[in-house]
Amino acid sequence: MGFETDAVHGGQQPDPLTGAVMPPLHLSTTYAQPGLDESLGYAYSRSGNPTRSLWEACLATLEAAQFARAYASGMAAVDAALATAGPGAHVVTSDGLYGGTTRLFERVLTGYGMTFTAATDPTPEAFARALRPGQTKL
Repeated sequence: MGFETDAVHGGQQPDPLTGAVMPPLHLSTTYAQPGLDESLGYAYSRSGNPTRSLWEACLATLEAAQFARAYASGMAAVDAALATAGPGAHVVTSDGLYGGTTRLFERVLTGYGMTFTAATDPTPEAFARALRPGQTKL
């Protein structure tokens, strides 16, 4: 398939319940479970839902990646990415970030020993100068 077809159908199979070529949108926020500690794959839509799973599969197809993750907000994506760096990590950022991102750095993540350095300008050289060998994780 080409890019245009992948953008519409990438990572998707016909709906197994109905055979629909285009899967339905799942608008439910909660999902019934067969029993305690048993799941059919989804519990609450903020943690995952069939529509988002299909979107992630489509994005992975378009990027020729093994998987993709979608988040409810940019801040959720930033927090998840920074969590991969771990406590005590050094992170190089750009100048002029969204205020909420800066507050996340200063008010939350520094409490985990993370440090942040903003590159002075948007050039590869400025980012290279901000690196701390052995400490910089992102």
